[in-house]
Amino acid sequence: MGTKIKKRCANCGAETESYRNPLPTVDIIIKVEDRGIVLIKRKNPPIGWAIPGGFVDYGESLEDAAIREAKEETGLNVTLIRQLHTYSRPDRDPRHHTISTVFIARAAGTPVAADDAAEIGLFNKNHLPHPLVFDHKEILEDYFRQTIHLKI
Repeated sequence: MGTKIKKRCANCGAETESYRNPLPTVDIIIKVEDRGIVLIKRKNPPIGWAIPGGFVDYGESLEDAAIREAKEETGLNVTLIRQLHTYSRPDRDPRHHTISTVFIARAAGTPVAADDAAEIGLFNKNHLPHPLVFDHKEILEDYFRQTIHLKI
């Protein structure tokens, strides 16, 4: 059961109860041809390098959110390949308790920093930028460990 929070209605003043729940997010590891994976440097706190992604909108599927967030932050049209894993550690994001479903995707073209991205780059396992924010170092370690055996 989630944590109950009490709110007052702005119109009538009645007290209501609602639940405080984790926020669903998506992250997308985008492989661009044979040039590497896309990472963005965030322009909003926490500042650092991150896997492109963001919050799922109400009424939106995880898959649609991943495609939308990839386009908004990188300018790339992606093809989702598969889910990597769902990460849910309550402290993974210092701003909120989030649950992120991570997708692996392919794209062609040149990524462009947009939306929340101050910079963008293509990186590989042996050349990752620092600092990586959130739990993205752990996510990328899982990705590289799993993709050694897969043709992704």
